[in-house]
Amino acid sequence: MSNPNKPSPVTNIEFTESYWKGLYKVAGVAAIVAVIVGLIESIVMFLPGGSKSPETVTGWFTLLQNNWFLGLRNLGLMNIIFIPLGIPTFLALYVAHRRTNKAYLALIATIISFVGITVFLATNRAFPMLELSSQYASSTTDVQRFMLTAAGQSMLSIGESHVPGTFIGFSLGEIAGIIISVVMLRGKIFGKTNAFIGIIGFTFLLVNEIFSSFVPGLFNTSMIFGMGGGLLSIIWYILISRRFFQLGHIEKK
Repeated sequence: MSNPNKPSPVTNIEFTESYWKGLYKVAGVAAIVAVIVGLIESIVMFLPGGSKSPETVTGWFTLLQNNWFLGLRNLGLMNIIFIPLGIPTFLALYVAHRRTNKAYLALIATIISFVGITVFLATNRAFPMLELSSQYASSTTDVQRFMLTAAGQSMLSIGESHVPGTFIGFSLGEIAGIIISVVMLRGKIFGKTNAFIGIIGFTFLLVNEIFSSFVPGLFNTSMIFGMGGGLLSIIWYILISRRFFQLGHIEKK
């Protein structure tokens, strides 16, 4: 005879559903933080020097010494915060679509996103450049300054934002955004408006990345795509955040 005072055992299905609800809430918070970071990035762009980076290594050293925040921002500081937020976001998007007929595409998008995050973090050189700028400022000989300048040039060739060295890290994230938005369009879990905004926004950002990395003569054109894509991506994050919180509070029937 069963004891009525003994709590009922939790089934695997109930445990799994509870686990995913927690993930949705975490992803919702991550999406909100992404919106905040994106807005800060947009505001900084309109500050003096916010949209144009130095053209020489010594120019970077000077900027980092005179305004370390702006220097680090121009080297991807906001992206260091923003891009890893894709980990809970894309994981939750995959989980939300794991039972749809496009689950394999959601998985591919998640894997591409994680690879892009890893590549970006591995190639970013913002803080090493800050350290080199401090050493350059305290150097006392031409030989020291020459060696530090050469080291800085090597850093920039790999980690300066929107150059061929950072193209893979950025573009993989944008490709993942396009794919998962296509999945959202077919999955009927997120709204079609949300999906279309993602497809257009991440496509704009990818075009911006191609132009700014390989066709510097189209800087003004790439900025138009970048600003449009940035605005649409912020709206995309707002919409998925709202839906994540809804999914996180759905009670199991």
